Amino acid sequence: MQRIVLALVLITAVLPAPIFSDKSKKVTRNERKKANSAPVVIWEQPHEIKTRDLFYGPGGKTGLPKDPFKFIEEDHGGSSPKFVIVDGDGVRWKVKLAEEVRPETAATRLMWAVGYFADINYYRPNIRVEGLPKLKRGQKYVIGNGLVQRARLERIEKGVKEIGNWSWFDNPFVETQEFNGLRVMMALINNWDLKESNNAIYDVQGREMRYVVSDLGATFGKTGDDWSRSKGDLKDYLKSSFIEEITPMNVDLVLHSRPPIPYVVAVPYYCNRTQMEKVAKAIPRAHAKWIGQWLGQLSFEQTKEAFRAAGYTPQEVEAYARKLRERISQLNGL
Repeated sequence: MQRIVLALVLITAVLPAPIFSDKSKKVTRNERKKANSAPVVIWEQPHEIKTRDLFYGPGGKTGLPKDPFKFIEEDHGGSSPKFVIVDGDGVRWKVKLAEEVRPETAATRLMWAVGYFADINYYRPNIRVEGLPKLKRGQKYVIGNGLVQRARLERIEKGVKEIGNWSWFDNPFVETQEFNGLRVMMALINNWDLKESNNAIYDVQGREMRYVVSDLGATFGKTGDDWSRSKGDLKDYLKSSFIEEITPMNVDLVLHSRPPIPYVVAVPYYCNRTQMEKVAKAIPRAHAKWIGQWLGQLSFEQTKEAFRAAGYTPQEVEAYARKLRERISQLNGL
């Protein structure tokens, strides 16, 4: 037993250091005053859902980033390589690279389609960036002369400021159908990275405070049911389960968040991850069916467009969309 514990400690020592707590962003006195007076929102009723364009998403076709792109600065936050650019219209974009870019692009479109707020983003198989230096992270995605492969561009919107983070277990919407619908959406897309720092409160010009799941990169893969996780892995998503248990009043969905087994020795981190799994438990059946009915209004072709926008192959698009429709049918059968 001592040898096993020692081995785990040694393995953990060479793994990336986990974040043991999610510290919220500091909120100034003026921002707190505005937050107390402005309405808080987490969902808005989607209009003309049956005709929503899931290929272009919340930014629409007119919101597409425009060439040429110029490098501004590298962003060292988070686990994915990122940097900021400005486009030909003077709009700033945050470019994300690596494995999260495609699943996040699809996930934001599905969230937006059924009324949840989502960042405006677009996937590009490649972009050319003027003045791009050697990146400290993500240089392997640069193939020379400023040409960057597989990039997700997220618009940095003027008049919208992130003023803090919110908790799944303490927020103004707990027990509402809109919030419980959001919990269902996390299980629907297999989002295993539910830490508080991935939930943003946006001040929209002082008019309203939007509660948003602002990072959806850890989706459409495996959530950790066998001590491993993945992002944007079709085979893993197809093999994953959705509904765990149904009672007369509630439904438990399958959503694991546990880290790889060596991290079991990092007790605070492991406990925090385990608590996240409660997000998908004890959801009122009526609320799960409510969001299922919204999702059910999307056509199969609309669902496919969300994945096509993310740069998946036609075969992957078809398979992802069919699995998603299967899960939506399960919700509507509750």
